[in-house]
Amino acid sequence: MSRLTAFVRNHPRLTAWIVLAIGMVAILVWSARDVGLLPGQWAALIIATIGVAGLCVWIIGWEDEEKEEPGAKGES
Repeated sequence: MSRLTAFVRNHPRLTAWIVLAIGMVAILVWSARDVGLLPGQWAALIIATIGVAGLCVWIIGWEDEEKEEPGAKGES
């Protein structure tokens, strides 16, 4: 358990990506379960969903980067 806690502390964005991707894929599978998609279509949708989750975490991380460098803009 301590290894998991250490991983979460050391890699917060990767952890957020994993958790968000799992949730988004679960919603995708639940929503599209009766559509009749082929295995290749499922794979493409799941990969795209994981990518979108990564982009979401990356975009949200922009705000954290700005907070870490408060005086970087406008200084020579």
